Amino acid sequence: MPSPEFVDAVLDVVRRIPPGRVMTYGDIAWALGSQAPRAVGRVMALYGHAVAWWRVVPASGLPPQGHARLALPHYEEEGTPLRHVESADDYRIALSSARLGYDHEIYAEVAP
Repeated sequence: MPSPEFVDAVLDVVRRIPPGRVMTYGDIAWALGSQAPRAVGRVMALYGHAVAWWRVVPASGLPPQGHARLALPHYEEEGTPLRHVESADDYRIALSSARLGYDHEIYAEVAP
């Protein structure tokens, strides 16, 4: 079980992801100085409902597992770049343009 401090840190990062942009589980772990993207996933599974969960995606560019249909309206409303939209259950996020850049202030405290 992730520590309460880690949970708070993950949720704080997710709250700061701008609309229309995404971060991967690994991006969030890296921004926190952690090497535990699976722990980020665990936090999102347990507590992600309290934040914009659709802005956190796997490195594959797929929407959060099991939530493609629920996430699509959020992506469309926010203008998140998508690709290969075949249906509400079959699409990917265009990570090359949707992923938050490493120059964003979220990454400012990460040691180079």
